Amino acid sequence: MWDAVYDVIVVGAGHAGCEAALAAARMGCRTALFTINVDRIAEMSCNPAIGGVAKGTVVREIDALGGEMAKNIDETGIQFRILNRRKGPAVRSPRAQADKHAYRERMRKVIENTPNLDVIQQIVDDIIVEDGRVKGVVTHIGARYGAKAVVVTTGTFLRGKIFIGFNEFEGGRMWEPAANKLTEFYVRHGFRVGRLKTGTPVRIDGTTIDFSKMERQDGDEPPPFFSHWTEPREIEQIPCWLTYTTPETHRIIRENLHRSPMYGECKLISGVGVRYCPSIEDKIVKFPEKERHHVFVEPEGRNTVEFYPNGTSTSLPYDVQEKIIHSIPGLENAKIIRPAYAIEYDFVDPTHLYPTLETKIIKGLFNAGQINGTTGYEEAAGQGIVAGINAALYALGKDERFVLGRDEAYIGVMIDDLVNRGVREPYRLFTSRAEYRLLLRYDNADYRLAKYGYKFGLLTREQYERVKKKYETVKVFIEKLKEVKLKPQHVNSILEACGSTPLKETKSAYEILRRPEVPLDKLLELLPELQLDDERLLKEVLEEVEIEVKYEGYIKRQLEEVKKFRKLENVKIPEDFDYDTVPISTEERQKLKEMRPLTLGQAARLEGIRPASIPILAIYIEKWKRRKNGS
Repeated sequence: MWDAVYDVIVVGAGHAGCEAALAAARMGCRTALFTINVDRIAEMSCNPAIGGVAKGTVVREIDALGGEMAKNIDETGIQFRILNRRKGPAVRSPRAQADKHAYRERMRKVIENTPNLDVIQQIVDDIIVEDGRVKGVVTHIGARYGAKAVVVTTGTFLRGKIFIGFNEFEGGRMWEPAANKLTEFYVRHGFRVGRLKTGTPVRIDGTTIDFSKMERQDGDEPPPFFSHWTEPREIEQIPCWLTYTTPETHRIIRENLHRSPMYGECKLISGVGVRYCPSIEDKIVKFPEKERHHVFVEPEGRNTVEFYPNGTSTSLPYDVQEKIIHSIPGLENAKIIRPAYAIEYDFVDPTHLYPTLETKIIKGLFNAGQINGTTGYEEAAGQGIVAGINAALYALGKDERFVLGRDEAYIGVMIDDLVNRGVREPYRLFTSRAEYRLLLRYDNADYRLAKYGYKFGLLTREQYERVKKKYETVKVFIEKLKEVKLKPQHVNSILEACGSTPLKETKSAYEILRRPEVPLDKLLELLPELQLDDERLLKEVLEEVEIEVKYEGYIKRQLEEVKKFRKLENVKIPEDFDYDTVPISTEERQKLKEMRPLTLGQAARLEGIRPASIPILAIYIEKWKRRKNGS
């Protein structure tokens, strides 16, 4: 019956699929990763970068869980920066430019050399289901592969259609075929399927760019790597460049909107696009008052002349694309290597999912990445590792489920948003989506999540002990700051240099450090107690100490809010709970039966559920549990 049998099958080898397959294999499951093209594993279909505001924190969270994305970009990055460094720690985040080819090749090498993991180049056309459970997959050549769990991470390939002007053709990515049959499986089994749209800019020949007309943007030194396990080292960083659109750019776009598949009379694209990463024509239409827009000119690698003009994504015809590019300072003579295009594709309503990313309709079937309506490599990878862990737990027959709370990780915020609220447009993470963003910082991802990585066997004992040592040292340092007393004559010169009020009496180093304008590194020369032989550990510890001390009041306030939040999250709703017994509105009962929340907290976040109904629901859940226990 089967050509081969696996514990876990992962469909799609993009950023979600790579993390899902690696997590499952590393947890001891025999795993197969299916891809349309082995040469495009971990392909960066759009921008050549990893990270960004909130996104960079997700990469650090993936790393703390034992994932691969952070290590991969650290080994293949060509520029590293911390964004929002001058702002508060809640909105700081790492970002790196990647060598696209090297990024793809390294991830492929890791996957191909991971025990328990096979790579298979075939298109999955159907998923076999018996008695409401996944049994395996069928590919385009008729091969059948058995599996206990299947993770679908198809990206933009489900009935993908590419648009350049009024020219349209099938494709999951330029020059690659679409996956046209798998959507039929979801529709046949009662899943709601919709269409979304995204796009990408032209790629241009760097030898034809006049960089003298642009603003140079260099990386930070030393390079701030992503992974908690990457050792500091020097690398040759490559600059990016900033330029802007012009009134001429805007005129060209306005005069050619009638030729757009989005705005023309022959409107070909029905899918909703990315609000926070719009096409250049979207920007001109929706923000007519703006005289110019940023264009970040980013290198695609160390050994290529290709550059990516970030901010010029478009689906306008090729001749218009040329005119747009040539109207931008520094790009007047730029030659286009690859055209820009828009792509429309199917997604599956993520409210069909539990927070584990398992579907509610079919047991053992998990969805992750753009199939859930998200956009971005980082969002996809974050879902991928959660789906991979849960698929492995399911395949191994474990009763445990891995669910990250909104108070634990940006990944938890994202998944909670998806499964409770669904999407009306491609979902992108921002710090503003998190209620507890001061707790969910990029610098403390290891503190928050390494315990899970270690628990599931994705981190070694040595790695976990290193994390514990780091935060135990943070506590010791804070206590020492409280103990050390500094006299005015010793510290006033430093305070005055920082623009801070001089002391009139002796105060603890802790009290002085609470002043916003006084950095810890300025006090260190007076604090010989705060020294370590391990320079890297010292740097990490001091960063944590400074944030914990300066933001102590805000952190305590958010921790109190988390306690209240956790009271609802800790109330589990039994799978067989009968919502018809609860005296709330018919509409609310219907919503609860459809969504099947796992906890009272999740029920409270569903659209259409009134706050007054939650205490009533809590009472009836408790009654149900008592009756089941015979008390």
